[in-house]
Amino acid sequence: MEKAFPTLNLPAAPLHVKIGQAGRQVVFDPLRRRFVTLTAEEWVRQHFVHFLVAERGFPPSLMANEVGVNVSGVTRRCDSVLFARADASPRVIIEYKAPHIGITEAVFRQVESYNSILHADYLIVSNGLRHFCCHFDYNKGRTQFLPDIPHYHQLAPR
Repeated sequence: MEKAFPTLNLPAAPLHVKIGQAGRQVVFDPLRRRFVTLTAEEWVRQHFVHFLVAERGFPPSLMANEVGVNVSGVTRRCDSVLFARADASPRVIIEYKAPHIGITEAVFRQVESYNSILHADYLIVSNGLRHFCCHFDYNKGRTQFLPDIPHYHQLAPR
């Protein structure tokens, strides 16, 4: 049985969706190069990654989904990470929520806990309907929320 997912505040994405062996919908994830279960959060992830690559120029070769990070002795997973070309250090951490999940302070605390280990320059949070991006200037000790998701070439140099 096919699940219907909501229209997102993102461009349409050419997703490859099919029914998997367990009778559930699966979607091909080009970053992981395999089919994964299509949940509401995965729906957001696939659309957002497509947006970053197609509309914001993020190189897919520098991106990964489900990146493991050890936070206080517990292995967690960042939804997506963009790595620096020069040294493969994390530049952007992206956290997705299903469209019916609000973007709250708790969501930002979650992604900030990942960043306490990874030290990325940018954090992005999206539920597919609302998107937030902030930039950390570690030299000046400032965090700035940006009005939009920057293009890859607009990311501040390290």
